[in-house]
Amino acid sequence: MIDNQLHKTKAYIAGVNLNDPNFAYYMSELANLTQANNMEVVGQSQQNSQQIVAGTYFGLGKINEIKDMARGLKARVVILNDELTPVQIRNLEKLTKLRVIDRTELILEIFAKRARTKQAKLQVQLARLQYELPRLHPSENNLDQQRGNGGSSSGGFANRGAGESKLELNRRTIGKQISSIKKELKAITGQEEIKAKRRNQTHIPKVALVGYTNAGKSTTMNGLLKEFSAEADEKEVFVKDMLFATLDTSVRRIDLPHNFSFILSDTVGFISKLPHNLIESFKATLQEAKDADLLINVVDASDPNMLQMIRTTQTVLSEIGVKNIPIITAYNKADKTDRKFPQIEGSDVLYSATDEQSIKLLAQLITKQVFTNYQKCELLLPLKDGKLLSYLHEHAQVIKEDYQTDGVHTEVRLAPENQSQFEKYIV
Repeated sequence: MIDNQLHKTKAYIAGVNLNDPNFAYYMSELANLTQANNMEVVGQSQQNSQQIVAGTYFGLGKINEIKDMARGLKARVVILNDELTPVQIRNLEKLTKLRVIDRTELILEIFAKRARTKQAKLQVQLARLQYELPRLHPSENNLDQQRGNGGSSSGGFANRGAGESKLELNRRTIGKQISSIKKELKAITGQEEIKAKRRNQTHIPKVALVGYTNAGKSTTMNGLLKEFSAEADEKEVFVKDMLFATLDTSVRRIDLPHNFSFILSDTVGFISKLPHNLIESFKATLQEAKDADLLINVVDASDPNMLQMIRTTQTVLSEIGVKNIPIITAYNKADKTDRKFPQIEGSDVLYSATDEQSIKLLAQLITKQVFTNYQKCELLLPLKDGKLLSYLHEHAQVIKEDYQTDGVHTEVRLAPENQSQFEKYIV
């Protein structure tokens, strides 16, 4: 019989622990990333050390141990917990005779498989090229050929000069590709900025879901849409129980009872040691978080590494320049804990994104946080000035309006930036 089942690549994971109290968490995360890349983790090793070995990452004894263990477990690849230098990767591949992937390349591979929109694909491609550029090498090692990194592949007969010429050609080619992608991304970013500017001009509050990947941000957005949108089925975002299920920012309008409305965005998830090139590439995608009036940090309350995940999110937000924005910490997946839910604790909420009462309570907390500085007032607008009422419908929360002989009696909630503009119409 023919076995048509897709076999996963066996992977051996390893890392150097420089007395880091979070090392076990990072290794657990590395295992999850490996599985997310459709690989099977068959074993792992760690070396406790005061410093990284410059040329080989591990000491020679540990390398031999990893080589024997990995080959004994029939692993075809070794995945390491840090970003390595090109020299370290090449030396490890020569010593182990196995393919070596560092943490950055692993994340880049996952992102490349998950990207769906043109913008996300370009962002991942840019980050990958920037990662590969310093790693080009005129080596005859067949592992370099398998990696497809542009190294010379002329089977040992190429002379040094030809190898160097090929290397320079590859560098120029990648340099041109990087420039081309940056131009294309700039054009797409310009279009997205125009859309964001239009959203900002409406003065409808903006709320952004942020947090660790697979914490339940997309499920939370879908829960709010299901509860407060008549077109929820058409507007729902993709959800799957995996790391980095989606890399694209989704933006939806949520219309709550009593004429409360806000714009909700679901951003790409974070992870520890997120590669710098990826953060740079995805800054445009994460612009929604920078422009938000309120951030909701969605956290998996059932995960034992919950506090580390919160710190990871705070670190990435700081790296992309998000500052001084109010934040709600939303502890999701409470149904997987033994705690009573839903409940609000100060500016935090314990909830389950699949529970209707939880979603309603979360909406109440968002309303309280976002509309604190909004002024509820009654206005008397001139009948002849229809533009004022149109402006209110677009930029404020209109609760009711009544046309009478003396004008349009309107009950509204005004954003702080609009209050002085309509002060003379207050009755």
